[in-house]
Amino acid sequence: MMQMLMNALVAVTVATGGQGAGVGPELEKIVDGKGATAALARVSDGGRTWSGAAGVRDIERGGRPSPNGYFRIGSVTKTFVATVVLQLVDEGKVRLDDPVDQYVPGLVPGGDRITVRRLLNHTSHLYDYMSEPGYSTNRWRGAARFRSYQPRELLKVAFAKELPDDGEWHYSNTNYVVLGLLVEKLTGRSYGEEVARRILRPLNLRHTLVPGNRAGVPSPHAKGYEPMPDLVDATRMNPSLDWAAGEMISTTADLERFMSALLNGKLTSAASLRAMRTTVETEAGFGYGLGLQAYTLPCGTVWGHSGELIGYLTFAFRSDSGKSLTMSINPSTRNPSTQEVMGIAAKAFCGATG
Repeated sequence: MMQMLMNALVAVTVATGGQGAGVGPELEKIVDGKGATAALARVSDGGRTWSGAAGVRDIERGGRPSPNGYFRIGSVTKTFVATVVLQLVDEGKVRLDDPVDQYVPGLVPGGDRITVRRLLNHTSHLYDYMSEPGYSTNRWRGAARFRSYQPRELLKVAFAKELPDDGEWHYSNTNYVVLGLLVEKLTGRSYGEEVARRILRPLNLRHTLVPGNRAGVPSPHAKGYEPMPDLVDATRMNPSLDWAAGEMISTTADLERFMSALLNGKLTSAASLRAMRTTVETEAGFGYGLGLQAYTLPCGTVWGHSGELIGYLTFAFRSDSGKSLTMSINPSTRNPSTQEVMGIAAKAFCGATG
């Protein structure tokens, strides 16, 4: 019954200045196929912008999701943190190829050999604490989802195990917890304060926040769910388990503005932006730079980051031509497939689906 209600209430809202490359039908198709309870997207090309939403805000009460709604951005948080670190590089407070031990002595096992660059591009071979049972915010944790965590508590879990030093790329949230503490040591302020001081306020990102221990998401927002196997409301949770690796909340318009400013060179020096865009091979469908992912589409490369936190998937991409796609998807009984997501990206950037 809930799914029938959801499909009946699918709605797409188009903002003024409607762009031809809107992706409303694609969002509706994902909702109809039980890949999402709600989906938001914003597509821009120069001065033209399309903004839309599909699905329902609440599977029990219905209601249209707002295209301007808030959502948890998960690992897109890493791009904000990496930007702060590169700004500190520009200020001469840290160097990318210095060992992390030089700045936070004794924090990281083998920190005399692990450079700041290797933390940023996930080549440090530090074990991901989120691989441990009960330590991933991508999975249902029951009442434990309201527990508060401290960054060093997360590192203690991570450092209890080791990854094989096999020379391969390993994505690890541990890297960005270390980077958050690095920012704290170098500035005397928390990473969240530095993100706000250096990025959010200068860019007037009034709808982007670092929630800390706050469990809720500001209104308006679409609820996030987890299949258990019936859908369970997972919207409220304490995101401190993610901290600098993925706790932030934003909107499609704010993320678009952030990615545009970053990739247009307004937040770092040209040299630092080049470093961020220098990628390593991952064999995961994208190249990884310093807090940036590079995806290859039929019409070229797009830059940005994806994110996941229970109930919410985020994609924030931009091409060098100035086109952008920012999307939030609240998964339903399944996650949307890579083909569905990249099909939307292909339409937004290349003008073709599939």
